[in-house]
Amino acid sequence: MALLERVGTLLRANLNDLIDKAEDPEKLLKQLVLDMENQLMQVKTQVAIALADEHLLEKKRREHEDAEAEWKRKAELAVRKSDDGLARAALERSLSAKTMSAGFAQQLEDQKTEVETLKNALRSLDQKLAETRSRCELMIAEHRRARVVGRAQHAREVIAKKEGDSSIARMKSKIAGAEAHNAASRELMDGDSIDDRFAKLERDEQIDALLQNLKEQHAKTA
Repeated sequence: MALLERVGTLLRANLNDLIDKAEDPEKLLKQLVLDMENQLMQVKTQVAIALADEHLLEKKRREHEDAEAEWKRKAELAVRKSDDGLARAALERSLSAKTMSAGFAQQLEDQKTEVETLKNALRSLDQKLAETRSRCELMIAEHRRARVVGRAQHAREVIAKKEGDSSIARMKSKIAGAEAHNAASRELMDGDSIDDRFAKLERDEQIDALLQNLKEQHAKTA
């Protein structure tokens, strides 16, 4: 039966493999549960139909079995009345009813086998559905948690990067400030050195002038 084949496919479904291949695991799991629920309803319907057919076959078998017994009773009556022709006709009907009864009995056995197969499929699918629902709820929760953790991790990485950039900016600012301070210090030091040198030149020039003046005075008195 196509229905049992579909049920078998669902029962053999490996959730982990399906999830690994799915682009949207949560959507796939929900669809899988929905498919199982639909198949379960169809199997229940088929079980109900099969049971109704079983009861009908059982009714037909009993009717022909009763007919066989009734025609056999009539044949016995005809024999007692010494009416062999009528007895033969009754026995003919009795054999025909017996054949029909045997035929319905065989159909009934086949139907019972089918009903049992459908019932087993129903029980297995019902159990699989319960397990799948529980696993799907767990996997969906895990999938959602993984997405939350992923987003949290991404947020931490972004914050860390921003903090890193901020630290670098602060470091660059400190370095720039230090360099400016050093430059200012050099300018101050360079400025003091120039003043000192000019002062020394002026003092040397003054001393030279005094020395020259002394030499001129000595020459006049010699």
